[in-house]
Amino acid sequence: MATKMATVETADELLEKLRSASWAPAVQDIEDLKSFAKDQGAAEADSLTHWDITFWSERLRESKYDINEEELRPYFSLPKVMDGLFGLAKTLFGIDVAPADGVAPVWNSDVRFYCIKDSSGNPTAYFYFDPYSRPSEKRDGAWMDEVFSRSRVMAQKGSSVRLPVAQMVCNQTPPVGDKPSLMTFREVETVFHEFGHALQHMLTKEDEGLVAGIRNIEWDAVELPSQFMENWCYHRETLMSIAKHYQTGETLPENVYKKLLAARTFRAGSLSLRQLKFATVDLELHTKYVPGGTESIYDVDQRVSMKTQVIPPLPEDRFLCSFSHIFAGGYAAGYYSYKWAEVLSADAFSAFEDAGLDDIKAVKETGQRFRNTILALGGGKAPLQVFVEFRGREPSPEPLLRHNGLLVATA
Repeated sequence: MATKMATVETADELLEKLRSASWAPAVQDIEDLKSFAKDQGAAEADSLTHWDITFWSERLRESKYDINEEELRPYFSLPKVMDGLFGLAKTLFGIDVAPADGVAPVWNSDVRFYCIKDSSGNPTAYFYFDPYSRPSEKRDGAWMDEVFSRSRVMAQKGSSVRLPVAQMVCNQTPPVGDKPSLMTFREVETVFHEFGHALQHMLTKEDEGLVAGIRNIEWDAVELPSQFMENWCYHRETLMSIAKHYQTGETLPENVYKKLLAARTFRAGSLSLRQLKFATVDLELHTKYVPGGTESIYDVDQRVSMKTQVIPPLPEDRFLCSFSHIFAGGYAAGYYSYKWAEVLSADAFSAFEDAGLDDIKAVKETGQRFRNTILALGGGKAPLQVFVEFRGREPSPEPLLRHNGLLVATA
């Protein structure tokens, strides 16, 4: 835990708060599934078991929201999404993202090079954007990484500091003819997410390279800017500015936007409990478990499952045997960081909600405060101090519960 923002005690406290808030909604989730399955004439409706849940959850989701990711692609062309993302960054953080193709060599003709300029037009950072899939050259997924960190020591002759350079890599479908690269909504979220990481690297004010940008930030805090940026995908004005049909220019229909919002909280209680179970078992095994004691690791898993699963666990459950994250995947005593980062990012976004998302002046002021703290201070200051400087208080789980539709459970 020495590399984490939280202590064992604060992590345990957070997990229990989220668990208690998620339990009643999770119970209701099961009742909703039973009712839906019964309406469909399912013989197992009154006694759903573990292997029934995923099937009936997907059928219910289709029935309620009828969102087909592939059918949404025409509304999310990559050029339009990137223009909207760069416009959002200008509004929030007072920066301009300008093409700088030809300034630096690139490894593929599809790779773009951009310059980040401050409000005075001065360069503050650069980044490469490698958007398209190349199966023979690139691994799957999307990621951001540093090329250079900001550094005073590494400054070239004639400059006071070396400017940071980032790379952002995606695997979008390449354009074909006049048809641009078209994205699923999940891919839109991913681009916003990775750009959040890039912003923290590029907008740092730390001149010591070892603590500049994303370097030396505690593991459970490093996802704050990335998950924070994802929230803007659900902000109506932001989404509608990028969701334009690539052929007709038609804006995403309002009813589809409302379905996207509603689907965001679908079975939120159940999904929350699932992650809380993983996190709680992880902390128990790595901070409290005594090898050779009265409990086996499977006993611990069963005990935790009884308070994190509405449907009791199967006695023969040996999920731990394949839970490589917490044994061989580098997440020992760290799985809670997924939820911790969600709490931080939701609370950070709630600062903009408190200021008024329709008040552009307040949004810009809050954005500058976010830039001058969360994005600027890097690993040079403890993340809790940085968060308090931005928010004026320590993190609260309430915004996350509210965003997930679970706050009523705390009343």
